[in-house]
Amino acid sequence: QIVRPFPVAVKVATMASGALRRLTGEQVTKAMASLSPQWRLAPAAAPERLERTFQFRDFSGAFGFMSRVALAAEKADHHPNWSNVYSTVEVTLWTHDAGGLTEKDFSLATVMDKAAADTGLE
Repeated sequence: QIVRPFPVAVKVATMASGALRRLTGEQVTKAMASLSPQWRLAPAAAPERLERTFQFRDFSGAFGFMSRVALAAEKADHHPNWSNVYSTVEVTLWTHDAGGLTEKDFSLATVMDKAAADTGLE
C-alpha cells in the first residue's frame, strides 16, 4: 500500500511566498493562538523559537509524519530542526535568515499539526 501525503499545495504556496520579516511579540502571541496547544515558545531562546514534541504509536508513524512534512518543507524551502528516536519526534522551528520567528514557521507548524493528526498521534 502506498501512503500518499496529504494535500499541502495551499499551505506550501503561502510558505514559499512568505516574507522573511521577523514577527513582533504581538504577532507571535496572535499566531500562537492558531496552533495546537502543544506548541510552545522555547524558554529564553535567542532567537525566539517554536518547539513541540510529537509522540506517535510507533516508529512507522513517526517516520511517516517526517516524510510528509519533509515534502512540504522542501517545497516551501523552509526546513525544520528535528530529531527522531523511535516513536518521538522533537521539533524546533525558527527562520535563520530573519533571526527569529516568521510566518513561515507558523505555516510549517500548521502543516505539521495536520500531518500528525493524519498519521496518528498516540
